[in-house]
Amino acid sequence: MSLTRALDIAGSAMTAQSQKISVIASNLANSESVVYKNGSFFPYIAKKVIFKLNSLENNDIGGVKVLKIVNDSAPLKKMYDPFNPMANKQGYVLTSNVNPITETINNISAARSYQANVEVLKTIKSMIIKTLTLSE
Repeated sequence: MSLTRALDIAGSAMTAQSQKISVIASNLANSESVVYKNGSFFPYIAKKVIFKLNSLENNDIGGVKVLKIVNDSAPLKKMYDPFNPMANKQGYVLTSNVNPITETINNISAARSYQANVEVLKTIKSMIIKTLTLSE
């Protein structure tokens, strides 16, 4: 494997992790938002990023890419708030299924993965510089 392929793989991982961090930021920002759809208001549903191997020339190794962004299947939270305009007859309001603790942990994990790939890029850069200075 050439160093340029390693650069491509690390770059794809950084791109994928930055997309994941964007989705996490959106989940946290909208954890108390409502979505207007088909004439009704619905609580925001958390999103999750699904990654996929982006193989190089049909190999088992390669970079990563975002396959799709899906709705989180976790149940919506039910909160008693009888004075909320969105409350049902029993006084309960459905709220977002965003779990701030889970999102924070996922954010830390994505940031660490991003940082690890930055270190890979630094190592590759160092190797290229060493190669170029061999004749000196």
